[in-house]
Amino acid sequence: MKEMTRSRLIGIWFSAVIVVVVAAVAFGAAVTIGTGALLAAMCLVPPVLVWMLWRTGSPPTIAEVIHDAEQRS
Repeated sequence: MKEMTRSRLIGIWFSAVIVVVVAAVAFGAAVTIGTGALLAAMCLVPPVLVWMLWRTGSPPTIAEVIHDAEQRS
């Protein structure tokens, strides 16, 4: 899991959603405008949250914070 990137996880998410939608249509589920809008919202919200909340690096250490604060003064 350490080698998982944001873009790979989001790609897997969209692939899973596409598989579920295709299976639902193949089994005869009725897709109305409201259902489509709800499905689109449920499909797009998790990847956006992953993109925003995924840490790109390690948090700064106490020493880095202290030295940065001293340089600003």
